Amino acid sequence: MNSIKTINDRYLQMLAADPNACVELGLEKNLDQLPDPSLKELARTEQQASELHKEATLLAGDVTDFHQQLDMQLIALSAAQQSLHCALRFNGKLQAQQLPDAGDEISAGIFYLVTNDPRPAEARLENILARLRHVPTYLQKMLARLDTPVARWVDIDLETVAGLPDFFETILAWADEEGFSRRDELEAAIKQANAAMTEYATSLSAMPTTNAFSIGAEQAQALVSSKGIELTLAEIHQIACDFVTRTQRQIEELRGVLVARHGLAASTTASELQEFLEREHAVEVTENNLGQVIERYQNISTELEIFVKERALFPIPDQQTMKIMQTPAFMAPMIPAGAMMPPPAMRTGIRTSMVYLTLSPELLKEHTELGIPLMMVHEGIPGHHLQLSTAAMHSSVIRRTFSANEHAEGWTTMLEDYMLDQNLMGDLTDEARFVTKLDLSRIGARVAIDLYFMTGDTRYLDIGYELEFDGDDPFANAAKLLIAATGFSAGRAEAELNWYSQERAYPLSYLVGNHLVWQLKSDFQRATAETMTPDEQDRGFHRIYLESGNMPVAYLRKVFEHELQDPL
Repeated sequence: MNSIKTINDRYLQMLAADPNACVELGLEKNLDQLPDPSLKELARTEQQASELHKEATLLAGDVTDFHQQLDMQLIALSAAQQSLHCALRFNGKLQAQQLPDAGDEISAGIFYLVTNDPRPAEARLENILARLRHVPTYLQKMLARLDTPVARWVDIDLETVAGLPDFFETILAWADEEGFSRRDELEAAIKQANAAMTEYATSLSAMPTTNAFSIGAEQAQALVSSKGIELTLAEIHQIACDFVTRTQRQIEELRGVLVARHGLAASTTASELQEFLEREHAVEVTENNLGQVIERYQNISTELEIFVKERALFPIPDQQTMKIMQTPAFMAPMIPAGAMMPPPAMRTGIRTSMVYLTLSPELLKEHTELGIPLMMVHEGIPGHHLQLSTAAMHSSVIRRTFSANEHAEGWTTMLEDYMLDQNLMGDLTDEARFVTKLDLSRIGARVAIDLYFMTGDTRYLDIGYELEFDGDDPFANAAKLLIAATGFSAGRAEAELNWYSQERAYPLSYLVGNHLVWQLKSDFQRATAETMTPDEQDRGFHRIYLESGNMPVAYLRKVFEHELQDPL
Protein backbone atom coordinates (compact mmCIF):
# COMPACT_ATOMS: atom_id res chain seq x y z
CA MET A 1 0.00 0.00 0.00
CA ASN A 2 1.30 3.44 -0.91
CA SER A 3 1.96 5.89 1.90
CA ILE A 4 0.69 9.44 2.26
CA LYS A 5 4.21 10.69 1.50
CA THR A 6 4.47 8.56 -1.65
CA ILE A 7 1.21 9.90 -3.05
CA ASN A 8 2.18 13.48 -2.23
CA ASP A 9 5.55 12.98 -3.94
CA ARG A 10 3.87 11.53 -7.04
CA TYR A 11 1.45 14.45 -7.10
CA LEU A 12 4.36 16.91 -7.05
CA GLN A 13 6.06 14.93 -9.81
CA MET A 14 2.90 15.28 -11.91
CA LEU A 15 2.93 19.05 -11.42
CA ALA A 16 6.66 19.41 -12.03
CA ALA A 17 6.43 17.59 -15.37
CA ASP A 18 5.14 20.91 -16.80
CA PRO A 19 8.02 23.44 -16.83
CA ASN A 20 5.54 26.34 -16.93
CA ALA A 21 3.80 25.04 -13.80
CA CYS A 22 7.20 24.91 -12.10
CA VAL A 23 7.72 28.63 -12.68
CA GLU A 24 4.17 29.56 -11.70
CA LEU A 25 4.23 27.47 -8.50
CA GLY A 26 7.77 28.40 -7.46
CA LEU A 27 9.25 24.91 -7.89
CA GLU A 28 13.00 24.93 -8.50
CA LYS A 29 12.77 22.37 -11.31
CA ASN A 30 12.77 22.39 -15.13
CA LEU A 31 13.22 26.16 -15.27
CA ASP A 32 15.41 25.81 -18.37
CA GLN A 33 12.80 23.83 -20.30
CA LEU A 34 9.70 24.41 -22.40
CA PRO A 35 6.73 22.02 -22.17
CA ASP A 36 6.75 19.02 -24.50
CA PRO A 37 3.68 19.42 -26.78
CA SER A 38 3.94 15.98 -28.39
CA LEU A 39 1.16 13.40 -28.39
CA LYS A 40 3.63 10.95 -26.86
CA GLU A 41 4.08 13.22 -23.85
CA LEU A 42 0.33 13.75 -23.67
CA ALA A 43 -0.23 10.00 -23.49
CA ARG A 44 2.47 9.66 -20.81
CA THR A 45 0.83 12.43 -18.76
CA GLU A 46 -2.59 10.81 -19.07
CA GLN A 47 -1.26 7.45 -17.91
CA GLN A 48 0.62 9.02 -14.99
CA ALA A 49 -2.48 10.96 -13.92
CA SER A 50 -4.75 7.92 -14.28
CA GLU A 51 -2.47 5.81 -12.10
CA LEU A 52 -2.22 8.55 -9.48
CA HIS A 53 -6.01 8.88 -9.42
CA LYS A 54 -6.42 5.17 -8.69
CA GLU A 55 -3.71 5.10 -6.02
CA ALA A 56 -4.95 8.21 -4.21
CA THR A 57 -8.55 6.95 -4.32
CA LEU A 58 -7.52 3.63 -2.76
CA LEU A 59 -5.53 5.32 -0.02
CA ALA A 60 -8.37 7.75 0.71
CA GLY A 61 -10.54 4.72 1.47
CA ASP A 62 -8.02 3.30 3.93
CA VAL A 63 -6.88 6.28 6.02
CA THR A 64 -9.05 7.31 8.95
CA ASP A 65 -7.76 10.80 9.70
CA PHE A 66 -10.23 13.31 8.23
CA HIS A 67 -7.66 15.72 6.82
CA GLN A 68 -5.43 13.02 5.35
CA GLN A 69 -8.47 11.44 3.72
CA LEU A 70 -9.54 14.79 2.29
CA ASP A 71 -6.06 15.44 0.92
CA MET A 72 -6.05 12.07 -0.85
CA GLN A 73 -9.50 12.80 -2.29
CA LEU A 74 -8.21 16.15 -3.59
CA ILE A 75 -5.13 14.57 -5.16
CA ALA A 76 -7.37 11.97 -6.80
CA LEU A 77 -9.62 14.74 -8.14
CA SER A 78 -6.66 16.76 -9.44
CA ALA A 79 -5.28 13.68 -11.20
CA ALA A 80 -8.70 12.94 -12.70
CA GLN A 81 -8.86 16.50 -14.06
CA GLN A 82 -5.45 16.08 -15.67
CA SER A 83 -6.40 12.72 -17.17
CA LEU A 84 -9.67 14.07 -18.59
CA HIS A 85 -7.93 17.14 -20.01
CA CYS A 86 -5.52 14.88 -21.90
CA ALA A 87 -8.31 12.61 -23.20
CA LEU A 88 -10.85 15.28 -24.26
CA ARG A 89 -12.09 14.61 -27.79
CA PHE A 90 -14.32 16.14 -30.47
CA ASN A 91 -14.52 15.87 -34.26
CA GLY A 92 -13.12 12.35 -33.83
CA LYS A 93 -9.77 13.67 -32.58
CA LEU A 94 -8.11 14.70 -29.34
CA GLN A 95 -8.60 18.34 -28.39
CA ALA A 96 -4.81 18.66 -28.28
CA GLN A 97 -4.67 17.82 -31.99
CA GLN A 98 -6.99 20.75 -32.73
CA LEU A 99 -5.61 23.33 -30.30
CA PRO A 100 -2.52 25.26 -31.42
CA ASP A 101 -1.32 27.11 -28.33
CA ALA A 102 2.38 27.59 -29.03
CA GLY A 103 2.30 31.32 -28.30
CA ASP A 104 0.88 30.88 -24.82
CA GLU A 105 3.04 27.87 -23.95
CA ILE A 106 6.27 29.55 -25.05
CA SER A 107 5.52 32.86 -23.34
CA ALA A 108 3.77 31.80 -20.11
CA GLY A 109 6.79 30.55 -18.17
CA ILE A 110 9.05 33.27 -19.55
CA PHE A 111 6.51 35.89 -18.49
CA TYR A 112 6.58 34.64 -14.89
CA LEU A 113 10.39 34.52 -14.92
CA VAL A 114 10.38 38.21 -15.84
CA THR A 115 7.56 39.44 -13.60
CA ASN A 116 7.24 37.33 -10.46
CA ASP A 117 10.52 35.63 -9.59
CA PRO A 118 12.60 37.01 -6.69
CA ARG A 119 15.90 35.53 -7.86
CA PRO A 120 18.64 37.75 -9.31
CA ALA A 121 18.10 38.88 -12.89
CA GLU A 122 21.18 36.98 -14.08
CA ALA A 123 19.72 33.63 -13.01
CA ARG A 124 16.32 34.37 -14.52
CA LEU A 125 17.84 35.51 -17.82
CA GLU A 126 19.87 32.28 -17.94
CA ASN A 127 16.62 30.31 -17.71
CA ILE A 128 15.00 32.48 -20.38
CA LEU A 129 17.99 32.03 -22.70
CA ALA A 130 17.74 28.26 -22.33
CA ARG A 131 14.00 28.30 -23.02
CA LEU A 132 14.41 30.45 -26.12
CA ARG A 133 16.91 27.96 -27.52
CA HIS A 134 14.23 25.26 -27.26
CA VAL A 135 11.68 27.25 -29.31
CA PRO A 136 12.49 25.77 -32.76
CA THR A 137 12.21 22.17 -31.51
CA TYR A 138 9.06 23.00 -29.57
CA LEU A 139 7.38 24.43 -32.70
CA GLN A 140 8.28 21.38 -34.79
CA LYS A 141 6.63 19.14 -32.20
CA MET A 142 3.55 21.37 -32.09
CA LEU A 143 3.09 21.20 -35.87
CA ALA A 144 3.50 17.42 -35.77
CA ARG A 145 0.75 17.21 -33.14
CA LEU A 146 -1.86 19.24 -35.01
CA ASP A 147 -4.57 17.80 -37.26
CA THR A 148 -7.28 20.09 -38.70
CA PRO A 149 -7.20 22.65 -35.88
CA VAL A 150 -10.10 24.92 -34.94
CA ALA A 151 -10.00 28.02 -37.16
CA ARG A 152 -10.63 30.51 -34.34
CA TRP A 153 -7.90 28.91 -32.25
CA VAL A 154 -5.50 29.14 -35.18
CA ASP A 155 -6.21 32.87 -35.40
CA ILE A 156 -5.62 33.27 -31.66
CA ASP A 157 -2.29 31.46 -31.80
CA LEU A 158 -1.14 33.35 -34.88
CA GLU A 159 -1.91 36.65 -33.14
CA THR A 160 -0.12 35.57 -29.97
CA VAL A 161 2.94 34.34 -31.85
CA ALA A 162 3.04 37.56 -33.86
CA GLY A 163 3.35 39.51 -30.60
CA LEU A 164 6.24 37.48 -29.20
CA PRO A 165 9.09 39.27 -31.04
CA ASP A 166 8.10 42.52 -29.30
CA PHE A 167 7.95 40.62 -26.00
CA PHE A 168 11.42 39.20 -26.60
CA GLU A 169 12.72 42.65 -27.51
CA THR A 170 11.65 43.92 -24.08
CA ILE A 171 13.58 41.04 -22.52
CA LEU A 172 16.67 42.03 -24.48
CA ALA A 173 16.26 45.62 -23.27
CA TRP A 174 15.99 44.30 -19.71
CA ALA A 175 19.16 42.26 -20.25
CA ASP A 176 20.92 45.45 -21.37
CA GLU A 177 19.74 47.27 -18.25
CA GLU A 178 21.01 44.46 -16.06
CA GLY A 179 24.30 44.03 -17.89
CA PHE A 180 23.54 40.34 -18.56
CA SER A 181 26.83 38.55 -19.17
CA ARG A 182 25.42 36.45 -22.05
CA ARG A 183 23.56 39.25 -23.75
CA ASP A 184 24.84 38.44 -27.25
CA GLU A 185 23.83 34.79 -26.91
CA LEU A 186 20.38 35.94 -25.83
CA GLU A 187 20.08 38.15 -28.91
CA ALA A 188 21.10 35.25 -31.14
CA ALA A 189 18.58 32.92 -29.47
CA ILE A 190 15.84 35.51 -29.97
CA LYS A 191 16.66 35.81 -33.68
CA GLN A 192 16.59 32.02 -34.03
CA ALA A 193 13.27 31.81 -32.15
CA ASN A 194 11.75 34.58 -34.26
CA ALA A 195 12.75 32.86 -37.48
CA ALA A 196 11.27 29.58 -36.25
CA MET A 197 8.02 31.32 -35.32
CA THR A 198 7.76 32.86 -38.79
CA GLU A 199 8.06 29.39 -40.33
CA TYR A 200 5.57 28.03 -37.79
CA ALA A 201 3.02 30.73 -38.63
CA THR A 202 3.35 29.99 -42.35
CA SER A 203 2.83 26.25 -41.80
CA LEU A 204 -0.05 26.76 -39.37
CA SER A 205 -1.81 29.18 -41.74
CA ALA A 206 -1.65 26.58 -44.50
CA MET A 207 -3.39 23.86 -42.48
CA PRO A 208 -7.00 22.86 -43.17
CA THR A 209 -9.22 23.97 -40.29
CA THR A 210 -12.62 23.35 -38.72
CA ASN A 211 -15.16 25.68 -37.12
CA ALA A 212 -16.62 23.00 -34.84
CA PHE A 213 -15.27 22.92 -31.31
CA SER A 214 -18.09 21.78 -28.99
CA ILE A 215 -17.42 18.63 -26.96
CA GLY A 216 -21.06 17.60 -26.38
CA ALA A 217 -23.20 17.48 -23.25
CA GLU A 218 -21.72 14.25 -21.86
CA GLN A 219 -18.10 15.45 -21.90
CA ALA A 220 -19.19 18.91 -20.71
CA GLN A 221 -20.87 17.35 -17.67
CA ALA A 222 -17.79 15.21 -17.03
CA LEU A 223 -15.59 18.29 -17.22
CA VAL A 224 -17.77 20.22 -14.75
CA SER A 225 -17.85 17.24 -12.38
CA SER A 226 -14.06 16.88 -12.59
CA LYS A 227 -13.84 20.40 -11.14
CA GLY A 228 -15.63 19.14 -8.03
CA ILE A 229 -18.81 21.04 -8.95
CA GLU A 230 -21.72 18.80 -7.99
CA LEU A 231 -24.34 20.40 -10.25
CA THR A 232 -25.90 19.38 -13.54
CA LEU A 233 -25.64 21.62 -16.60
CA ALA A 234 -29.37 22.35 -16.28
CA GLU A 235 -28.95 23.42 -12.65
CA ILE A 236 -26.06 25.69 -13.58
CA HIS A 237 -28.13 27.25 -16.36
CA GLN A 238 -30.98 27.91 -13.93
CA ILE A 239 -28.57 29.64 -11.55
CA ALA A 240 -27.64 31.99 -14.41
CA CYS A 241 -31.28 32.69 -15.26
CA ASP A 242 -32.10 33.52 -11.63
CA PHE A 243 -29.00 35.70 -11.35
CA VAL A 244 -29.89 37.75 -14.42
CA THR A 245 -33.45 38.37 -13.18
CA ARG A 246 -32.23 39.35 -9.73
CA THR A 247 -29.35 41.54 -10.94
CA GLN A 248 -31.41 43.40 -13.53
CA ARG A 249 -33.98 44.20 -10.84
CA GLN A 250 -31.27 45.46 -8.46
CA ILE A 251 -29.67 47.61 -11.18
CA GLU A 252 -33.02 49.18 -12.04
CA GLU A 253 -33.83 49.87 -8.38
CA LEU A 254 -30.44 51.50 -7.84
CA ARG A 255 -30.75 53.46 -11.09
CA GLY A 256 -34.03 54.98 -9.87
CA VAL A 257 -32.52 55.93 -6.50
CA LEU A 258 -29.36 57.45 -7.98
CA VAL A 259 -31.06 59.35 -10.80
CA ALA A 260 -33.24 61.08 -8.21
CA ARG A 261 -30.33 61.66 -5.82
CA HIS A 262 -28.17 63.33 -8.46
CA GLY A 263 -30.95 65.35 -10.05
CA LEU A 264 -30.75 63.58 -13.41
CA ALA A 265 -33.59 63.14 -15.87
CA ALA A 266 -35.89 60.25 -15.01
CA SER A 267 -35.21 58.81 -18.47
CA THR A 268 -31.45 58.47 -17.77
CA THR A 269 -30.40 54.95 -18.73
CA ALA A 270 -28.14 52.68 -16.70
CA SER A 271 -25.25 53.19 -19.12
CA GLU A 272 -25.73 56.98 -19.06
CA LEU A 273 -25.77 56.92 -15.27
CA GLN A 274 -22.58 54.84 -15.29
CA GLU A 275 -20.86 57.44 -17.50
CA PHE A 276 -22.04 60.23 -15.19
CA LEU A 277 -20.64 58.44 -12.13
CA GLU A 278 -17.33 57.80 -13.89
CA ARG A 279 -16.97 61.53 -14.52
CA GLU A 280 -18.08 62.54 -11.03
CA HIS A 281 -15.73 60.11 -9.27
CA ALA A 282 -12.71 60.14 -11.55
CA VAL A 283 -9.33 59.93 -9.83
CA GLU A 284 -7.75 63.37 -9.77
CA VAL A 285 -4.60 63.57 -11.87
CA THR A 286 -2.55 66.75 -12.23
CA GLU A 287 -0.39 67.47 -15.25
CA ASN A 288 -1.12 64.02 -16.68
CA ASN A 289 0.86 62.39 -13.86
CA LEU A 290 -0.30 58.77 -14.11
CA GLY A 291 1.79 57.88 -11.09
CA GLN A 292 -0.93 59.53 -9.01
CA VAL A 293 -3.31 56.74 -10.06
CA ILE A 294 -0.85 54.14 -8.74
CA GLU A 295 -0.58 56.11 -5.49
CA ARG A 296 -4.35 56.06 -5.20
CA TYR A 297 -4.42 52.28 -5.60
CA GLN A 298 -1.68 51.92 -3.01
CA ASN A 299 -3.41 54.25 -0.54
CA ILE A 300 -6.79 52.58 -0.95
CA SER A 301 -5.17 49.16 -0.49
CA THR A 302 -3.66 50.37 2.79
CA GLU A 303 -6.96 51.92 3.90
CA LEU A 304 -8.78 48.70 3.05
CA GLU A 305 -6.39 46.59 5.12
CA ILE A 306 -6.84 48.99 8.07
CA PHE A 307 -10.63 48.79 7.65
CA VAL A 308 -10.49 44.99 7.79
CA LYS A 309 -8.08 44.84 10.74
CA GLU A 310 -10.04 47.36 12.82
CA ARG A 311 -13.13 45.20 12.52
CA ALA A 312 -11.22 41.88 12.76
CA LEU A 313 -13.34 40.60 9.88
CA PHE A 314 -10.71 38.24 8.44
CA PRO A 315 -7.58 36.53 9.79
CA ILE A 316 -4.59 38.22 8.13
CA PRO A 317 -1.27 36.35 8.46
CA ASP A 318 1.98 38.26 8.92
CA GLN A 319 4.04 36.53 6.23
CA GLN A 320 2.29 38.11 3.25
CA THR A 321 2.50 41.29 1.23
CA MET A 322 1.15 42.74 -1.99
CA LYS A 323 3.03 45.10 -4.27
CA ILE A 324 1.15 47.50 -6.56
CA MET A 325 3.17 49.23 -9.23
CA GLN A 326 2.96 50.85 -12.62
CA THR A 327 4.01 48.39 -15.29
CA PRO A 328 7.66 49.07 -16.19
CA ALA A 329 8.05 50.35 -19.74
CA PHE A 330 9.84 47.22 -20.95
CA MET A 331 6.95 45.06 -19.65
CA ALA A 332 4.07 47.17 -21.03
CA PRO A 333 3.74 45.14 -24.27
CA MET A 334 3.24 42.03 -22.14
CA ILE A 335 0.60 43.64 -19.90
CA PRO A 336 -1.62 45.93 -22.00
CA ALA A 337 -4.05 46.75 -19.14
CA GLY A 338 -2.98 45.13 -15.89
CA ALA A 339 -2.18 41.84 -14.23
CA MET A 340 -2.42 40.35 -10.75
CA MET A 341 -0.03 37.51 -9.98
CA PRO A 342 -0.67 35.64 -6.73
CA PRO A 343 2.13 34.21 -4.59
CA PRO A 344 3.71 31.07 -6.09
CA ALA A 345 2.20 28.33 -3.96
CA MET A 346 5.42 26.39 -3.31
CA ARG A 347 7.77 29.33 -2.74
CA THR A 348 8.89 29.81 0.85
CA GLY A 349 9.30 33.12 2.67
CA ILE A 350 6.93 36.06 2.57
CA ARG A 351 4.05 35.27 0.23
CA THR A 352 4.04 38.13 -2.25
CA SER A 353 1.40 39.05 -4.81
CA MET A 354 2.27 41.43 -7.64
CA VAL A 355 -0.21 43.88 -9.16
CA TYR A 356 0.95 45.61 -12.34
CA LEU A 357 -1.13 48.45 -13.81
CA THR A 358 -0.49 49.66 -17.35
CA LEU A 359 -1.84 53.20 -17.53
CA SER A 360 -2.54 55.67 -20.30
CA PRO A 361 -4.52 58.93 -20.52
CA GLU A 362 -7.10 57.11 -22.67
CA LEU A 363 -7.81 54.55 -19.93
CA LEU A 364 -8.07 56.99 -17.02
CA LYS A 365 -11.87 56.85 -16.96
CA GLU A 366 -11.65 53.19 -15.96
CA HIS A 367 -9.97 54.15 -12.68
CA THR A 368 -12.52 55.80 -10.39
CA GLU A 369 -13.03 56.35 -6.67
CA LEU A 370 -15.96 53.95 -6.93
CA GLY A 371 -14.17 51.22 -8.85
CA ILE A 372 -10.74 51.15 -7.25
CA PRO A 373 -11.87 50.13 -3.72
CA LEU A 374 -13.96 47.24 -5.04
CA MET A 375 -11.20 46.21 -7.43
CA MET A 376 -8.83 46.01 -4.46
CA VAL A 377 -11.43 44.08 -2.44
CA HIS A 378 -11.45 41.55 -5.28
CA GLU A 379 -7.71 41.37 -5.94
CA GLY A 380 -6.12 42.26 -2.61
CA ILE A 381 -7.23 41.98 1.01
CA PRO A 382 -9.66 40.33 1.64
CA GLY A 383 -9.79 38.96 -1.94
CA HIS A 384 -7.47 36.85 -4.08
CA HIS A 385 -4.25 37.96 -2.40
CA LEU A 386 -5.44 37.13 1.12
CA GLN A 387 -7.09 33.86 0.09
CA LEU A 388 -4.20 32.58 -2.03
CA SER A 389 -1.38 33.78 0.23
CA THR A 390 -3.10 32.11 3.21
CA ALA A 391 -3.54 28.92 1.19
CA ALA A 392 0.14 29.06 0.20
CA MET A 393 1.01 28.75 3.92
CA HIS A 394 -1.00 25.55 4.39
CA SER A 395 0.95 22.48 5.51
CA SER A 396 -0.75 20.35 2.83
CA VAL A 397 0.85 20.43 -0.63
CA ILE A 398 -2.42 19.72 -2.42
CA ARG A 399 -4.27 22.48 -0.59
CA ARG A 400 -1.56 24.96 -1.54
CA THR A 401 -1.59 24.02 -5.21
CA PHE A 402 -5.09 22.76 -6.07
CA SER A 403 -6.74 24.91 -8.74
CA ALA A 404 -10.37 25.44 -7.70
CA ASN A 405 -11.67 28.33 -9.77
CA GLU A 406 -15.16 28.39 -8.29
CA HIS A 407 -13.61 28.46 -4.80
CA ALA A 408 -11.39 31.46 -5.61
CA GLU A 409 -13.81 33.43 -7.79
CA GLY A 410 -16.79 32.61 -5.57
CA TRP A 411 -14.90 34.06 -2.62
CA THR A 412 -14.03 37.33 -4.34
CA THR A 413 -17.41 37.95 -5.95
CA MET A 414 -19.10 37.27 -2.62
CA LEU A 415 -16.80 39.81 -0.96
CA GLU A 416 -17.81 42.63 -3.27
CA ASP A 417 -21.34 42.59 -1.84
CA TYR A 418 -20.23 41.68 1.67
CA MET A 419 -17.79 44.57 2.02
CA LEU A 420 -20.41 47.04 0.81
CA ASP A 421 -22.74 45.60 3.45
CA GLN A 422 -20.00 46.38 5.97
CA ASN A 423 -20.26 50.07 4.94
CA LEU A 424 -16.86 50.16 3.25
CA MET A 425 -18.02 52.96 0.93
CA GLY A 426 -20.07 54.94 3.45
CA ASP A 427 -22.34 57.49 1.76
CA LEU A 428 -21.30 56.17 -1.66
CA THR A 429 -22.57 52.64 -1.02
CA ASP A 430 -25.42 52.88 -3.52
CA GLU A 431 -23.19 54.34 -6.21
CA ALA A 432 -20.53 51.67 -5.66
CA ARG A 433 -23.09 48.87 -5.61
CA PHE A 434 -24.62 50.14 -8.84
CA VAL A 435 -21.33 50.09 -10.79
CA THR A 436 -20.43 46.75 -9.19
CA LYS A 437 -23.72 45.16 -10.25
CA LEU A 438 -23.24 46.44 -13.80
CA ASP A 439 -19.74 44.97 -13.86
CA LEU A 440 -20.92 41.65 -12.41
CA SER A 441 -23.60 41.32 -15.09
CA ARG A 442 -20.98 39.63 -17.23
CA ILE A 443 -20.77 36.54 -15.00
CA GLY A 444 -24.30 35.46 -15.93
CA ALA A 445 -23.41 35.69 -19.61
CA ARG A 446 -20.21 33.75 -18.93
CA VAL A 447 -22.21 30.79 -17.65
CA ALA A 448 -24.49 30.78 -20.69
CA ILE A 449 -21.67 31.10 -23.21
CA ASP A 450 -19.49 28.52 -21.45
CA LEU A 451 -22.31 25.96 -21.54
CA TYR A 452 -23.12 26.86 -25.15
CA PHE A 453 -19.51 26.62 -26.34
CA MET A 454 -19.08 23.26 -24.62
CA THR A 455 -22.32 21.66 -25.79
CA GLY A 456 -23.24 23.56 -28.97
CA ASP A 457 -26.80 23.94 -27.62
CA THR A 458 -28.15 27.47 -28.21
CA ARG A 459 -30.81 26.97 -25.52
CA TYR A 460 -28.15 27.71 -22.93
CA LEU A 461 -27.88 31.27 -24.29
CA ASP A 462 -31.44 31.99 -23.12
CA ILE A 463 -30.92 33.49 -19.67
CA GLY A 464 -33.40 36.35 -19.75
CA TYR A 465 -32.30 38.72 -22.51
CA GLU A 466 -34.73 39.22 -25.39
CA LEU A 467 -32.41 38.02 -28.13
CA GLU A 468 -32.53 35.47 -30.92
CA PHE A 469 -29.59 33.22 -31.70
CA ASP A 470 -30.17 31.85 -35.16
CA GLY A 471 -26.74 32.29 -36.76
CA ASP A 472 -24.37 29.50 -37.74
CA ASP A 473 -21.31 31.17 -36.18
CA PRO A 474 -21.11 30.31 -32.45
CA PHE A 475 -18.87 33.30 -31.80
CA ALA A 476 -21.39 35.69 -33.37
CA ASN A 477 -24.21 34.23 -31.26
CA ALA A 478 -22.12 34.44 -28.10
CA ALA A 479 -20.99 38.00 -28.84
CA LYS A 480 -24.60 39.10 -29.21
CA LEU A 481 -25.36 37.93 -25.65
CA LEU A 482 -22.14 39.20 -24.12
CA ILE A 483 -22.53 42.70 -25.58
CA ALA A 484 -26.19 42.85 -24.48
CA ALA A 485 -25.23 41.85 -20.93
CA THR A 486 -22.15 44.04 -20.53
CA GLY A 487 -22.11 46.83 -23.10
CA PHE A 488 -18.63 45.69 -24.15
CA SER A 489 -17.24 46.92 -27.44
CA ALA A 490 -17.08 44.34 -30.23
CA GLY A 491 -13.30 44.14 -29.81
CA ARG A 492 -13.42 43.49 -26.09
CA ALA A 493 -16.20 40.94 -26.53
CA GLU A 494 -14.12 39.06 -29.09
CA ALA A 495 -11.14 38.94 -26.73
CA GLU A 496 -13.32 37.60 -23.91
CA LEU A 497 -14.84 34.95 -26.15
CA ASN A 498 -11.41 33.74 -27.21
CA TRP A 499 -10.56 32.55 -23.72
CA TYR A 500 -14.10 31.34 -23.02
CA SER A 501 -13.75 28.96 -25.96
CA GLN A 502 -10.46 27.48 -24.75
CA GLU A 503 -10.81 27.53 -20.96
CA ARG A 504 -13.78 25.22 -20.78
CA ALA A 505 -15.73 25.28 -17.46
CA TYR A 506 -13.67 28.20 -16.15
CA PRO A 507 -15.97 31.07 -17.24
CA LEU A 508 -18.95 29.50 -15.45
CA SER A 509 -16.95 29.22 -12.21
CA TYR A 510 -17.47 32.90 -11.29
CA LEU A 511 -21.23 32.72 -10.90
CA VAL A 512 -21.35 29.08 -9.80
CA GLY A 513 -18.75 29.88 -7.14
CA ASN A 514 -20.65 32.97 -6.02
CA HIS A 515 -23.83 30.91 -5.69
CA LEU A 516 -22.13 28.06 -3.80
CA VAL A 517 -20.23 30.34 -1.41
CA TRP A 518 -23.34 32.33 -0.43
CA GLN A 519 -25.22 29.04 -0.04
CA LEU A 520 -22.45 27.62 2.18
CA LYS A 521 -22.39 30.77 4.31
CA SER A 522 -26.17 30.74 4.68
CA ASP A 523 -26.07 27.09 5.80
CA PHE A 524 -23.26 27.86 8.25
CA GLN A 525 -25.24 30.76 9.72
CA ARG A 526 -28.30 28.56 10.11
CA ALA A 527 -26.27 25.85 11.86
CA THR A 528 -24.65 28.32 14.28
CA ALA A 529 -27.59 30.66 14.87
CA GLU A 530 -27.97 29.61 18.53
CA THR A 531 -24.27 29.51 19.40
CA MET A 532 -22.75 32.56 17.64
CA THR A 533 -23.55 36.22 17.23
CA PRO A 534 -23.74 37.53 13.63
CA ASP A 535 -20.22 39.00 13.92
CA GLU A 536 -18.89 35.71 15.29
CA GLN A 537 -20.56 33.88 12.42
CA ASP A 538 -18.84 36.11 9.87
CA ARG A 539 -15.44 35.69 11.50
CA GLY A 540 -15.89 31.95 11.94
CA PHE A 541 -16.92 31.47 8.32
CA HIS A 542 -14.04 33.55 7.01
CA ARG A 543 -11.50 31.76 9.22
CA ILE A 544 -12.49 28.26 8.13
CA TYR A 545 -12.74 29.29 4.47
CA LEU A 546 -9.32 30.92 4.37
CA GLU A 547 -7.37 28.57 6.61
CA SER A 548 -8.62 25.37 4.94
CA GLY A 549 -6.65 25.98 1.74
CA ASN A 550 -7.66 25.53 -1.90
CA MET A 551 -10.37 23.02 -2.80
CA PRO A 552 -13.77 22.88 -4.51
CA VAL A 553 -16.56 24.44 -2.44
CA ALA A 554 -18.30 21.04 -2.23
CA TYR A 555 -15.20 19.63 -0.50
CA LEU A 556 -14.89 22.72 1.69
CA ARG A 557 -18.40 21.99 2.92
CA LYS A 558 -17.00 18.76 4.39
CA VAL A 559 -14.43 20.80 6.33
CA PHE A 560 -17.15 23.02 7.79
CA GLU A 561 -19.15 19.95 8.78
CA HIS A 562 -16.06 18.41 10.37
CA GLU A 563 -15.39 21.60 12.36
CA LEU A 564 -19.01 21.86 13.51
CA GLN A 565 -19.40 18.09 13.97
CA ASP A 566 -22.75 18.49 12.28
CA PRO A 567 -23.97 18.26 8.66
CA LEU A 568 -24.91 21.59 7.08
